[in-house]
Amino acid sequence: MSFNPHRYETMHYRRCGRSGLRLPAVSFGLWQGTGSYVDEAASREIVHTAFDLGVTHFDLANNYGDPAGASEALFGRILRGMPRHELVVSSKAGYSMWPGPYGEWGSRKHLIESCEQSLKRLGLDHVDIFYSHRFDPDTPLEETLGALESLVRQGKALYAGISSYVEPHFSDALRIVRQHDWAPITIHQPRYSMLDRGAEREVLPTAGQEGVGVIGFSPLAQGLLTNKYLNGIPGDSRAMLNKGNGGMTPAQVTPQRIATLKALDDVARARGQSLAQMALAWLLKDERLTSVLIGASKPEQITECVGCLANLSFEPAELATIERILAPD
Repeated sequence: MSFNPHRYETMHYRRCGRSGLRLPAVSFGLWQGTGSYVDEAASREIVHTAFDLGVTHFDLANNYGDPAGASEALFGRILRGMPRHELVVSSKAGYSMWPGPYGEWGSRKHLIESCEQSLKRLGLDHVDIFYSHRFDPDTPLEETLGALESLVRQGKALYAGISSYVEPHFSDALRIVRQHDWAPITIHQPRYSMLDRGAEREVLPTAGQEGVGVIGFSPLAQGLLTNKYLNGIPGDSRAMLNKGNGGMTPAQVTPQRIATLKALDDVARARGQSLAQMALAWLLKDERLTSVLIGASKPEQITECVGCLANLSFEPAELATIERILAPD
């Protein structure tokens, strides 16, 4: 199988914190848009389109898909026709995966068993990044991070990451791995978009100071920050199909939210961008952000999103207008 020989010429690659790992500015995730929710042939075309555009990072978790784990199994089959050594493949564990007391959260038992299962589904002997998917208030943080250290030491993961850890848990995690000389936290994956800016308080300051990479998930707010919802809720949208697993619901698409989206779209049009392109560019203007993690159900959505890289700069007046639009939302 041949891929675009010019795929690395236009993609931007950013260093992940102080590590040697570089990620594409736009990464691809198989949470809601693709995974097991789109048939295999279509999923293969979407993934191949992403790679042809220089997207080398593909992000999963053990619970993605229907049933849980289906997205990893699907991607594992697609991966067999791709150059594994050119790709960064990540997975996570922490949400409910099987019944009983060890099926979720952050125990050593759950994380290590989960990683083993993910590797089998993916058909790999290691992932590049393995994350603790969420902070566990009932498990010592040393135990959770010690499990990530074990996986790195065993060669089952090359880098350790955490997802959705807010302060003070983020700083505590960094302190603990330093104290024990464990595998460093190379990357943090928070939810981050124009419509959900908690990472600006809870993640980016610490990440910037401590040299940790950041990859924002749901940068398009599960499709809200596209042209799909400008005139209401389409019948084939994520909000109407509601696939569960943290998916969007119609209640989130309020008249006030639609008015905000239309105002943002006006700014994007004046910049010569789609709303999705501007929303991604607005995140990537911050150099502390390593990458944005998009999903897609069609190949052309990947092409549109990667097109954001053509214009990542904003005039002060544009930024001021965007802040005024977002303030009341």
